[in-house]
Amino acid sequence: MTGRNLRMRRLSRATSALSGRKRGAQPKVVALGGGMGLSASLTALRRITGDLTAVVTVADDGGSSGRLREELGVLPPGDLRKALAALCGDDDWGRTWSRVIQHRFESKGDLHEHAVGNLLIVALWEQLGDHVQALDLVGRLLGAHGRVLPMSAVPLELQALVKGHDPDLPDAIVTVRGQATVALTPGEVQSVHVVPPDPPAVPEAVEAVLDADWVVLGPGSWFSSVIPHLLVPELLDALVTTKARKVLSLNLAPQPGETEGFSPQRHLEVLGRHAPKLALDVVLADEAAVPDRESLADAAQRLGAAVELAPVASPDGVPVHDQELLAAAYDRIFRMHGRIGPWR
Repeated sequence: MTGRNLRMRRLSRATSALSGRKRGAQPKVVALGGGMGLSASLTALRRITGDLTAVVTVADDGGSSGRLREELGVLPPGDLRKALAALCGDDDWGRTWSRVIQHRFESKGDLHEHAVGNLLIVALWEQLGDHVQALDLVGRLLGAHGRVLPMSAVPLELQALVKGHDPDLPDAIVTVRGQATVALTPGEVQSVHVVPPDPPAVPEAVEAVLDADWVVLGPGSWFSSVIPHLLVPELLDALVTTKARKVLSLNLAPQPGETEGFSPQRHLEVLGRHAPKLALDVVLADEAAVPDRESLADAAQRLGAAVELAPVASPDGVPVHDQELLAAAYDRIFRMHGRIGPWR
Protein backbone atom coordinates (compact mmCIF):
# COMPACT_ATOMS: atom_id res chain seq x y z
CA MET A 1 0.00 0.00 0.00
CA THR A 2 1.41 3.42 -0.94
CA GLY A 3 1.94 6.16 1.63
CA ARG A 4 -0.87 8.21 0.10
CA ASN A 5 -3.33 5.28 0.17
CA LEU A 6 -2.40 4.56 3.78
CA ARG A 7 -3.06 8.18 4.75
CA MET A 8 -6.41 8.17 2.94
CA ARG A 9 -7.39 4.95 4.73
CA ARG A 10 -6.52 6.53 8.08
CA LEU A 11 -8.51 9.63 7.14
CA SER A 12 -11.54 7.45 6.38
CA ARG A 13 -11.21 5.68 9.74
CA ALA A 14 -10.84 9.01 11.56
CA THR A 15 -13.97 10.41 9.90
CA SER A 16 -15.96 7.30 10.77
CA ALA A 17 -14.81 7.41 14.39
CA LEU A 18 -15.88 11.03 14.79
CA SER A 19 -19.26 10.48 13.15
CA GLY A 20 -19.91 7.62 15.58
CA ARG A 21 -19.00 9.58 18.71
CA LYS A 22 -21.82 9.78 21.23
CA ARG A 23 -23.60 13.05 21.71
CA GLY A 24 -23.28 14.66 25.10
CA ALA A 25 -19.59 13.83 25.64
CA GLN A 26 -18.57 17.46 25.43
CA PRO A 27 -15.39 18.56 27.19
CA LYS A 28 -14.78 22.23 27.90
CA VAL A 29 -11.79 23.05 25.72
CA VAL A 30 -9.69 26.22 25.57
CA ALA A 31 -7.31 26.61 22.62
CA LEU A 32 -4.44 29.11 22.79
CA GLY A 33 -2.47 30.48 19.87
CA GLY A 34 -2.78 32.68 16.82
CA GLY A 35 -2.71 32.71 13.05
CA MET A 36 -3.12 29.62 10.91
CA GLY A 37 -1.93 27.23 13.62
CA LEU A 38 -4.77 28.20 15.95
CA SER A 39 -7.20 28.09 13.03
CA ALA A 40 -6.17 24.49 12.36
CA SER A 41 -6.82 23.51 15.98
CA LEU A 42 -10.17 25.28 16.12
CA THR A 43 -11.39 23.77 12.86
CA ALA A 44 -10.60 20.34 14.31
CA LEU A 45 -11.83 20.95 17.85
CA ARG A 46 -15.24 22.32 16.85
CA ARG A 47 -15.93 18.87 15.38
CA ILE A 48 -15.64 17.18 18.77
CA THR A 49 -16.97 19.71 21.29
CA GLY A 50 -19.59 22.41 21.46
CA ASP A 51 -17.89 24.08 24.43
CA LEU A 52 -14.86 25.72 22.84
CA THR A 53 -13.03 28.97 23.60
CA ALA A 54 -10.13 30.45 21.66
CA VAL A 55 -7.67 32.70 23.50
CA VAL A 56 -5.77 34.65 20.87
CA THR A 57 -2.46 36.50 20.86
CA VAL A 58 -2.58 40.29 20.37
CA ALA A 59 0.97 41.13 19.30
CA ASP A 60 0.49 41.23 15.52
CA ASP A 61 1.88 44.39 13.94
CA GLY A 62 1.90 43.54 10.24
CA GLY A 63 -0.51 43.96 7.33
CA SER A 64 -4.06 45.20 7.86
CA SER A 65 -3.89 44.55 11.62
CA GLY A 66 -0.70 46.56 11.97
CA ARG A 67 -2.14 49.49 10.06
CA LEU A 68 -5.31 49.57 12.15
CA ARG A 69 -3.31 49.17 15.34
CA GLU A 70 -1.01 52.06 14.44
CA GLU A 71 -3.74 54.38 13.18
CA LEU A 72 -6.43 53.74 15.81
CA GLY A 73 -4.48 52.36 18.78
CA VAL A 74 -6.64 49.22 18.90
CA LEU A 75 -5.84 45.59 19.52
CA PRO A 76 -4.69 43.93 16.28
CA PRO A 77 -7.85 42.19 15.02
CA GLY A 78 -6.35 39.84 12.41
CA ASP A 79 -5.72 36.72 14.49
CA LEU A 80 -9.08 37.20 16.23
CA ARG A 81 -10.75 37.34 12.80
CA LYS A 82 -9.01 34.14 11.66
CA ALA A 83 -10.17 32.36 14.80
CA LEU A 84 -13.76 33.45 14.21
CA ALA A 85 -13.58 32.28 10.59
CA ALA A 86 -12.30 28.88 11.73
CA LEU A 87 -15.28 28.52 14.05
CA CYS A 88 -17.84 29.17 11.30
CA GLY A 89 -20.04 26.20 10.49
CA ASP A 90 -20.00 24.05 7.37
CA ASP A 91 -23.49 25.13 6.29
CA ASP A 92 -24.17 27.85 3.71
CA TRP A 93 -24.40 30.54 6.41
CA GLY A 94 -21.10 29.60 7.98
CA ARG A 95 -19.20 29.20 4.71
CA THR A 96 -20.54 32.52 3.40
CA TRP A 97 -19.62 34.50 6.49
CA SER A 98 -16.22 32.84 6.70
CA ARG A 99 -15.47 34.04 3.15
CA VAL A 100 -16.87 37.51 3.85
CA ILE A 101 -14.82 38.28 6.96
CA GLN A 102 -11.68 36.88 5.30
CA HIS A 103 -12.24 38.95 2.14
CA ARG A 104 -9.56 41.55 1.45
CA PHE A 105 -10.15 44.66 -0.63
CA GLU A 106 -8.01 45.26 -3.68
CA SER A 107 -7.62 48.90 -4.63
CA LYS A 108 -5.11 51.65 -5.18
CA GLY A 109 -6.35 53.50 -2.10
CA ASP A 110 -6.30 53.21 1.67
CA LEU A 111 -8.58 50.16 1.75
CA HIS A 112 -6.12 48.00 -0.15
CA GLU A 113 -5.45 44.69 1.64
CA HIS A 114 -7.73 45.52 4.56
CA ALA A 115 -9.81 42.49 5.61
CA VAL A 116 -13.55 43.00 5.98
CA GLY A 117 -13.54 41.16 9.31
CA ASN A 118 -10.83 43.43 10.72
CA LEU A 119 -12.90 46.52 9.93
CA LEU A 120 -16.06 44.95 11.37
CA ILE A 121 -14.36 43.97 14.63
CA VAL A 122 -12.74 47.39 15.11
CA ALA A 123 -16.03 49.17 14.30
CA LEU A 124 -17.80 47.18 17.02
CA TRP A 125 -15.00 47.87 19.49
CA GLU A 126 -15.48 51.57 18.88
CA GLN A 127 -19.28 51.32 19.08
CA LEU A 128 -19.47 49.15 22.20
CA GLY A 129 -16.24 50.05 23.99
CA ASP A 130 -15.84 46.43 25.08
CA HIS A 131 -13.51 43.93 23.39
CA VAL A 132 -15.25 40.80 24.65
CA GLN A 133 -18.81 41.98 24.04
CA ALA A 134 -17.94 42.99 20.49
CA LEU A 135 -16.27 39.68 19.66
CA ASP A 136 -19.22 37.78 21.15
CA LEU A 137 -21.54 39.81 18.91
CA VAL A 138 -19.47 39.01 15.81
CA GLY A 139 -19.51 35.35 16.83
CA ARG A 140 -23.32 35.36 17.02
CA LEU A 141 -23.55 37.02 13.61
CA LEU A 142 -21.30 34.35 12.10
CA GLY A 143 -22.95 31.45 13.91
CA ALA A 144 -19.52 30.60 15.35
CA HIS A 145 -19.17 27.23 17.10
CA GLY A 146 -17.31 28.67 20.06
CA ARG A 147 -16.07 31.86 21.66
CA VAL A 148 -13.07 34.02 20.73
CA LEU A 149 -11.21 36.12 23.32
CA PRO A 150 -8.03 38.22 23.21
CA MET A 151 -5.37 37.08 25.67
CA SER A 152 -4.67 40.63 26.83
CA ALA A 153 -6.64 43.85 26.96
CA VAL A 154 -3.79 45.92 25.52
CA PRO A 155 -1.85 45.56 22.26
CA LEU A 156 1.56 43.99 22.86
CA GLU A 157 4.91 44.47 21.20
CA LEU A 158 6.87 41.26 20.80
CA GLN A 159 10.65 41.53 21.20
CA ALA A 160 13.20 38.81 20.64
CA LEU A 161 16.84 38.35 21.53
CA VAL A 162 18.43 36.98 18.36
CA LYS A 163 21.92 35.55 17.95
CA GLY A 164 23.56 36.01 14.57
CA HIS A 165 20.95 38.40 13.23
CA ASP A 166 23.81 40.05 11.35
CA PRO A 167 25.66 37.31 9.43
CA ASP A 168 28.87 39.32 9.75
CA LEU A 169 28.54 39.11 13.56
CA PRO A 170 27.47 35.49 14.18
CA ASP A 171 27.98 35.62 17.96
CA ALA A 172 26.35 39.00 18.57
CA ILE A 173 22.93 39.07 20.24
CA VAL A 174 20.57 41.88 19.26
CA THR A 175 16.98 42.81 20.07
CA VAL A 176 14.50 42.41 17.23
CA ARG A 177 11.17 44.21 17.65
CA GLY A 178 7.73 43.40 16.29
CA GLN A 179 5.90 40.12 15.68
CA ALA A 180 6.11 40.37 11.90
CA THR A 181 9.88 40.92 12.09
CA VAL A 182 10.47 38.20 14.68
CA ALA A 183 8.57 35.66 12.58
CA LEU A 184 10.99 36.08 9.68
CA THR A 185 14.18 37.03 11.49
CA PRO A 186 17.50 35.60 10.32
CA GLY A 187 19.69 34.20 13.06
CA GLU A 188 18.71 32.12 16.08
CA VAL A 189 16.00 33.35 18.44
CA GLN A 190 17.20 32.94 22.02
CA SER A 191 14.12 34.18 23.85
CA VAL A 192 11.13 36.49 23.51
CA HIS A 193 9.39 38.93 25.79
CA VAL A 194 6.55 41.43 25.47
CA VAL A 195 6.16 45.15 26.03
CA PRO A 196 4.57 46.15 28.34
CA PRO A 197 6.30 43.48 30.44
CA ASP A 198 3.35 42.83 32.78
CA PRO A 199 0.28 43.10 30.53
CA PRO A 200 -3.21 42.60 31.96
CA ALA A 201 -4.98 39.41 30.91
CA VAL A 202 -8.58 39.51 29.78
CA PRO A 203 -10.52 38.19 32.82
CA GLU A 204 -12.79 36.01 30.68
CA ALA A 205 -9.71 34.30 29.20
CA VAL A 206 -8.34 33.53 32.67
CA GLU A 207 -11.75 32.22 33.78
CA ALA A 208 -12.01 30.00 30.70
CA VAL A 209 -8.62 28.40 31.41
CA LEU A 210 -9.46 27.80 35.06
CA ASP A 211 -12.84 26.28 34.15
CA ALA A 212 -11.60 24.08 31.29
CA ASP A 213 -11.35 20.30 31.08
CA TRP A 214 -8.61 20.54 28.45
CA VAL A 215 -6.28 23.32 27.31
CA VAL A 216 -4.72 23.04 23.85
CA LEU A 217 -1.54 25.00 23.08
CA GLY A 218 -0.22 25.12 19.52
CA PRO A 219 0.41 24.42 16.74
CA GLY A 220 1.63 27.72 15.34
CA SER A 221 4.57 30.08 15.04
CA TRP A 222 6.47 29.11 18.17
CA PHE A 223 7.94 32.42 19.29
CA SER A 224 5.29 34.73 17.86
CA SER A 225 2.01 32.83 18.42
CA VAL A 226 2.50 30.04 20.99
CA ILE A 227 4.95 31.32 23.61
CA PRO A 228 3.42 34.85 23.95
CA HIS A 229 0.55 33.37 25.98
CA LEU A 230 3.10 32.37 28.59
CA LEU A 231 4.32 35.97 28.87
CA VAL A 232 1.03 37.31 30.28
CA PRO A 233 1.46 36.70 34.04
CA GLU A 234 -2.21 36.22 34.97
CA LEU A 235 -2.74 33.86 32.05
CA LEU A 236 0.39 31.87 32.88
CA ASP A 237 -0.72 31.61 36.52
CA ALA A 238 -4.06 30.23 35.32
CA LEU A 239 -2.30 27.68 33.09
CA VAL A 240 -0.10 26.57 35.99
CA THR A 241 -2.92 26.29 38.55
CA THR A 242 -5.84 25.03 36.45
CA LYS A 243 -7.05 21.47 36.99
CA ALA A 244 -7.48 21.12 33.24
CA ARG A 245 -5.33 18.66 31.34
CA LYS A 246 -2.96 20.32 28.87
CA VAL A 247 -1.97 19.11 25.41
CA LEU A 248 0.74 20.75 23.31
CA SER A 249 0.39 20.25 19.57
CA LEU A 250 3.69 20.44 17.71
CA ASN A 251 4.20 21.88 14.26
CA LEU A 252 4.69 19.65 11.24
CA ALA A 253 7.93 21.35 10.26
CA PRO A 254 10.26 24.12 11.49
CA GLN A 255 9.29 27.63 10.40
CA PRO A 256 11.80 29.37 8.13
CA GLY A 257 13.51 32.13 10.08
CA GLU A 258 11.81 31.77 13.46
CA THR A 259 12.56 28.11 14.23
CA GLU A 260 14.66 27.04 11.28
CA GLY A 261 16.65 23.92 12.13
CA PHE A 262 14.64 23.20 15.31
CA SER A 263 13.96 19.56 16.15
CA PRO A 264 10.62 18.67 17.78
CA GLN A 265 12.34 18.31 21.15
CA ARG A 266 14.00 21.72 20.74
CA HIS A 267 10.53 23.27 20.57
CA LEU A 268 9.74 21.76 23.97
CA GLU A 269 13.03 22.90 25.49
CA VAL A 270 12.39 26.49 24.38
CA LEU A 271 8.88 26.46 25.78
CA GLY A 272 10.17 25.06 29.08
CA ARG A 273 12.73 27.85 29.41
CA HIS A 274 10.04 30.49 29.00
CA ALA A 275 7.65 28.86 31.50
CA PRO A 276 9.60 26.55 33.83
CA LYS A 277 6.64 26.05 36.18
CA LEU A 278 4.26 24.95 33.43
CA ALA A 279 3.56 21.21 33.31
CA LEU A 280 1.93 19.47 30.36
CA ASP A 281 0.03 16.19 30.11
CA VAL A 282 0.34 15.28 26.43
CA VAL A 283 2.54 16.31 23.51
CA LEU A 284 0.91 15.58 20.15
CA ALA A 285 3.14 15.19 17.09
CA ASP A 286 2.74 13.86 13.59
CA GLU A 287 4.39 10.45 13.45
CA ALA A 288 6.21 11.29 10.22
CA ALA A 289 7.69 14.53 11.62
CA VAL A 290 9.61 12.96 14.52
CA PRO A 291 12.96 11.47 13.44
CA ASP A 292 14.15 10.87 17.03
CA ARG A 293 11.27 9.57 19.13
CA GLU A 294 13.38 8.81 22.18
CA SER A 295 14.73 12.37 22.42
CA LEU A 296 11.23 13.79 22.03
CA ALA A 297 9.92 11.48 24.75
CA ASP A 298 12.73 12.58 27.10
CA ALA A 299 12.00 16.28 26.44
CA ALA A 300 8.27 15.73 26.98
CA GLN A 301 8.88 13.83 30.21
CA ARG A 302 10.81 16.81 31.61
CA LEU A 303 7.57 18.79 31.16
CA GLY A 304 5.54 16.02 32.77
CA ALA A 305 4.00 14.90 29.49
CA ALA A 306 3.53 11.73 27.48
CA VAL A 307 4.01 11.77 23.70
CA GLU A 308 1.18 10.82 21.37
CA LEU A 309 2.18 10.21 17.76
CA ALA A 310 -0.58 10.27 15.18
CA PRO A 311 -0.99 10.96 11.46
CA VAL A 312 -2.30 14.53 11.52
CA ALA A 313 -0.73 15.99 8.36
CA SER A 314 -2.59 16.51 5.10
CA PRO A 315 -2.50 13.33 2.99
CA ASP A 316 -1.34 15.30 -0.08
CA GLY A 317 2.10 15.92 1.41
CA VAL A 318 1.65 19.66 2.02
CA PRO A 319 2.89 20.50 5.56
CA VAL A 320 -0.49 21.54 6.92
CA HIS A 321 -2.73 19.77 9.41
CA ASP A 322 -5.68 17.77 8.13
CA GLN A 323 -8.72 18.88 10.10
CA GLU A 324 -10.35 15.44 10.30
CA LEU A 325 -7.16 13.63 11.29
CA LEU A 326 -6.33 16.31 13.85
CA ALA A 327 -9.86 16.13 15.25
CA ALA A 328 -9.55 12.36 15.60
CA ALA A 329 -6.21 12.73 17.38
CA TYR A 330 -7.61 15.27 19.85
CA ASP A 331 -10.69 13.14 20.46
CA ARG A 332 -8.55 10.09 21.20
CA ILE A 333 -6.30 12.05 23.55
CA PHE A 334 -9.27 13.47 25.47
CA ARG A 335 -10.65 9.95 25.92
CA MET A 336 -7.39 8.12 26.70
CA HIS A 337 -5.77 10.55 29.11
CA GLY A 338 -8.48 10.96 31.70
CA ARG A 339 -11.51 13.15 31.93
CA ILE A 340 -12.07 15.97 34.33
CA GLY A 341 -15.35 17.71 34.97
CA PRO A 342 -19.04 17.07 34.37
CA TRP A 343 -18.65 15.78 30.78
CA ARG A 344 -17.19 12.44 31.84
